[in-house]
Amino acid sequence: MVCSEGRPCLRLPVRHLPHHLGLPKPQINRNNISSSNKERETVMAEAQTDPTEVVRRQLDAYNAKDIEAFTSCWAEDAQFFAFPSDLLAEGVQQIRDRHVVRFREPDLFGKLIHRMNVGNLVVDREIVTRNFPEGLGRVDVMAIYEVADGKIAKAWFKTGMPVLDKAS
Repeated sequence: MVCSEGRPCLRLPVRHLPHHLGLPKPQINRNNISSSNKERETVMAEAQTDPTEVVRRQLDAYNAKDIEAFTSCWAEDAQFFAFPSDLLAEGVQQIRDRHVVRFREPDLFGKLIHRMNVGNLVVDREIVTRNFPEGLGRVDVMAIYEVADGKIAKAWFKTGMPVLDKAS
């Protein structure tokens, strides 16, 4: 913006201007304070249903081996696939049963490398440390989650070849 005489002009919001110039002092609407609480509640509710937040909670629970917190992130009728279409578990109970066994691995940990989302689809790239029958190792995993109504409805997992630690 250019003011008079071709000099740049800085425009500040009214609340930053000196009031001795005769400008009215900004007023705070004290009657509207409850709306900020409603806005805060709305933001918190959105965070609970934000697809990336749901997936984050699920990975945190996986790493903590907290089966209750983990399964709370999945829809009752969720589907769990090996990419692209091999159905491994259907329903939260079958997903739970698979992970109760997995959570017994002492070194189990999913390290998030990258997360992205488009709409209700979330894609994670993780390096997962596992206790394989052959020994401790890592596997590269791409996980694709479809989130609906604040829960994981479908998930597809594409895994690379396990790489065993040299000491194994």
